Amino acid sequence: MTVRIVTDSTSGIDRSMAEDLGISIIPQSVHFGANAFEDGVTITPDEFYEMLSASADLPRTSQASPGRFKDVYEELGRDADGIVSIHISSRLSGTWNSALLGASKSSSSCPIEVIDSRQASMGLGLVVLAAADAARRGADLEEVIVRARSVARRAQCMCLFETLGYLQKGGRIGRAQALMGSALKIKPMIIVRDGEVHPLGRSRTFARALSNLKEAAREFAPIESLAVSHSTTPEIAREVASDLNDMLPEGGKAYIARLGPALGVYAGPGAIEISLIQAEE
Repeated sequence: MTVRIVTDSTSGIDRSMAEDLGISIIPQSVHFGANAFEDGVTITPDEFYEMLSASADLPRTSQASPGRFKDVYEELGRDADGIVSIHISSRLSGTWNSALLGASKSSSSCPIEVIDSRQASMGLGLVVLAAADAARRGADLEEVIVRARSVARRAQCMCLFETLGYLQKGGRIGRAQALMGSALKIKPMIIVRDGEVHPLGRSRTFARALSNLKEAAREFAPIESLAVSHSTTPEIAREVASDLNDMLPEGGKAYIARLGPALGVYAGPGAIEISLIQAEE
């Protein structure tokens, strides 16, 4: 049985890795004024952050249309026994709804399961990677769906920002609004819970905040997988991954990922994120 995996570009999965694993990534769009770019296709992260720093106005994002999803499902459905499409939390984006509409309009004869991960970035990406691994091992459609939903329930994603200003201006701040009172003086941390952004804490220095973020991640041990993402500071991401690698099962290694344009609009430069999957009890 061939089960194909689909996700969107907020997942943070590198496109070369996705190609190796047979994952189809549907790009979000980023708009600087009248100019629209496809995340990871017509604009790279480096190009995006350079434009973000130079822009007087915050760019906006938009999810792929139902028609885009429909076309991808129909193409994949030609030689698939089933499709599992896993996306960013429906409370943070309209992507899941676009995917549902695309599936309902698709003429593909194979079944399509659209899953709301209730997560974002590599909190979503780790779910997608687990589903892709199950599919590569020969799991049938129902087994891949069960695996994806199980991993999604155990996913955690937490992030440290230089400022919450980008998240607030982008309208995705959710319950973390409570951190805004002294946002200019502190380094805020958030966590994705129940598909929404919640406050995790704040510190007066980046170094202290980073230490607190790692401590928060350790509270979820034992874990089965781990990813550290960054917007513009790969060296810090590598240090965090090295510090936390002992949390993984023997032989495991943390993923180093990039916060691409679709999420960089809200994270801004200097952000560090830790995502993980708690081990099954």
